[in-house]
Amino acid sequence: MKRNFLLLRFMIIFSTLMLFMQTGFAQQKNAQSKSTQQNKAGKTNMEEKTFHTNPIIKNIYTADPAPMVYGDTLYLYTTHDEDQLINNFYTMKDWRCFSTKDMVNWTDHGKIFSLDDISWADDRAWAPQAIERNGKFYLYCPVHKKNGGMAIAVGVSDNPAGPFKDLGYPLVNEGDWNDIDPTVYIDDDGQAYLYFGNPELRYVLLNEDMISYNKKVGVVKIPMTVESFAKGSHDTGTSYGEGPWFYKRNGLYYMVYAAFAEGKNIEHLAYSTSKSPTGPWVYGGVLMIDKDGVFTNHPGIADFKGHSYLFYHTGQLPGGSLFHRSVCVAEFKYNDDGSINTIEKCDGVNAIPGTAK
Repeated sequence: MKRNFLLLRFMIIFSTLMLFMQTGFAQQKNAQSKSTQQNKAGKTNMEEKTFHTNPIIKNIYTADPAPMVYGDTLYLYTTHDEDQLINNFYTMKDWRCFSTKDMVNWTDHGKIFSLDDISWADDRAWAPQAIERNGKFYLYCPVHKKNGGMAIAVGVSDNPAGPFKDLGYPLVNEGDWNDIDPTVYIDDDGQAYLYFGNPELRYVLLNEDMISYNKKVGVVKIPMTVESFAKGSHDTGTSYGEGPWFYKRNGLYYMVYAAFAEGKNIEHLAYSTSKSPTGPWVYGGVLMIDKDGVFTNHPGIADFKGHSYLFYHTGQLPGGSLFHRSVCVAEFKYNDDGSINTIEKCDGVNAIPGTAK
């Protein structure tokens, strides 16, 4: 009897203890679930980016930015500085593409075109620019021609993020070293212009197919005057160096470029304007000074969702140098007369209101 009583008492105590433990576990689980939900909500809030610090791309070295707005997306084409140099010089083998809808969240589309895709070229995958026409995308790229000088290749794609396919031959090939840094623009009347050049600025009139140009007009050389490009230390005696960026805004044509001031051997950015797509050009001023630069710079300008941006490159990533550069961006505003004040290198840009994720 005593034994049965003790057993019953033990079972009551055990049942009570188990009920207490189950209740405590349920309360703890609910608390953990609530905490997890709160953490998830907090994490979501933390991941909503409102600012993106420069450089834009932080995992590889990029340079020579070329923005293109298509629909609700800004595509950014860049060159790629390889980590390991060959002959202690610019070692560049492919072109990359990145995209954004809000200027703070970027998608990496990887390698979209490379020297391996261009059978007639062997080196120097330098500064590109892309444009869309009739549902096709055209990527203009300077490369070193086998047994020749610099020439301009064209990659064609049905997708802005590539991959691009080479024509199989150069679009522009003058047999010298001036054919670099192409910039392309289609005017309101449908005429497309391809400017390029270092140390001279030249252009061709592209045909509607965007892969050939008017051979009767040929390659046109812009007069390299002080009135057009200011006095400078480059080969023409003006400040114009390379890296032209051609576009039109509110009826005014802009030519932005990398420039050498008098007595300087490091590039700043400058711009000239014209009332005609082929000049005469009038010097506008310094767009970005050479402070904290890495010998070269390269402009790319785009209006995107009501904001104006200047893309450029520096050497601010770890290990950065004149051969290991990094693409950056700064927001700016035009003056009422279309002129542009000098733009400072900056820490980064804000998200476009209403688009941050």
